[in-house]
Amino acid sequence: MQLKVQPIDIKVGKYKVVLNSIDAKELGVIEGDRVRVRNHESLTAIVDFTEDMIPPGMIGVYHELQQKLNKQWTETVEVTPASRPKSARLIRKIMDRQILTKDEIYEIVRGIVDESLSDIELSAFITSTYINDLTDDETEWLTRAMIDTGEKIEFDSHPIMDKHSIGGVPGNKISLLIVPIVAANGLLIPKTSSRAITGAGGTADLMEVLAPVDFSASEIKEMTEKVGGVLVWGGGTNIAPADDKLIKIEYPLKVDPHSQLLASIMAKKGAVGADHVVMDIPMGAGTKIPDIKTGRKLSRDLINLGERLGMTVECALTYGSSPVGRTVGPALEVREAFRVLESMEGPNSLIEKSTVIAGMMLEMGGIAGKGNGQELAMETLKNGKALEKMKQIIEVQGGDPGVTSADIIIGEHSIQLFAPTNGYILEFDNKRIVEIARIAGAPADKGAGVVIHKKRGEPVKKNEPVLTIYSEKKWKLDNAIKSAQLNLPIVVEGMLIERVPTYREL
Repeated sequence: MQLKVQPIDIKVGKYKVVLNSIDAKELGVIEGDRVRVRNHESLTAIVDFTEDMIPPGMIGVYHELQQKLNKQWTETVEVTPASRPKSARLIRKIMDRQILTKDEIYEIVRGIVDESLSDIELSAFITSTYINDLTDDETEWLTRAMIDTGEKIEFDSHPIMDKHSIGGVPGNKISLLIVPIVAANGLLIPKTSSRAITGAGGTADLMEVLAPVDFSASEIKEMTEKVGGVLVWGGGTNIAPADDKLIKIEYPLKVDPHSQLLASIMAKKGAVGADHVVMDIPMGAGTKIPDIKTGRKLSRDLINLGERLGMTVECALTYGSSPVGRTVGPALEVREAFRVLESMEGPNSLIEKSTVIAGMMLEMGGIAGKGNGQELAMETLKNGKALEKMKQIIEVQGGDPGVTSADIIIGEHSIQLFAPTNGYILEFDNKRIVEIARIAGAPADKGAGVVIHKKRGEPVKKNEPVLTIYSEKKWKLDNAIKSAQLNLPIVVEGMLIERVPTYREL
């Protein structure tokens, strides 16, 4: 069928076209089917339907397909039905609890990367692996396929260090201390990080307060070799691109299949050439890992997958029921971390966690003896070498190396929440703290967030501040305080929660 092209300048992340339902019926295709679009070049695209947006005799072509075809849009194209890709058919095998071969796993990952799988088919893949977990072999092949279908960084010298937190605890700004500590001791640490999806600030969001974070794989290698470490956004590269596409589908489904969690973490580490990796696994109420048994199981699986990939992995099971430090939100967290680098002034939870994990990496990298890593990490903070290295990292990434904690700008609008009575902080809701910070504007508004004056177990007096909310915009602050007042994120021991009945009749 010959159809005239109508461009649709919208990015959808896949090769997609829109057909009028009359033409679709004539072609014998339904929504989600594929068609071949031919002119000087032939490409397969996923079909959407419309009754009125595209008239009969025309085909709507989204941005990605426009770019690929590179046509003058007065032309016509030939459109014919196409079969589903093999990768789509293989997903049915996982549903049927059949074991896939290495080649079949690679076929699915290629289908994810080249956009030939629809969102519905990706959802089926994620759901089926959530219900029917992949074997150790399949998980290894999935990880290797995710590495091999993207860019890889190959360093000339080793070892290459890396760390990863599985998330779930707010204020986890430790990479801002760990990376300069490790790099200051002569090890290479190309730290690629994510932006926040549900949180108030990923490491990339935080580092962006200080310097650009969007770099190519070759730039990451060059900068790391020059100063020893970087803190950059992994999404700016083509490293393990299948991972980002899967996360996009997992988020609305609110599922995180175990095998894909493992592959997601380890593919990013393998792609940057890491030899030694420390995994931070926060545990406790409000985190992804509810108890130590679950944490140990995840640790064993990560260590096992690391061995299969030629990486040494150690895991740190950490306390996650309370925020790390006392700030949540990009600029607030950066300022808190910078004060530690400048003068060791800061919360013990931040200093302790950062130096423990940095110490593990120094021991793994052969810089410190067994059991002496944290001491060396602490000394690197105290003697100013970590601060000097952080300035070098900021400069190589295009930021101002002369920046100080006092220069970091936070939201101009703020309001405090006060304790209603004397007592102790009995309950502390991490998720609500993050939710309030996001309503205030974080992470998009770098100056938005929450300062925590009192944490779980600490004494508090009536009318003493327990939280301060910051925002760059007054209306966002108003929304945040309304949310906080509607559902308080803290409970003070001794608070009257409810009186039932209000009075007693005699």
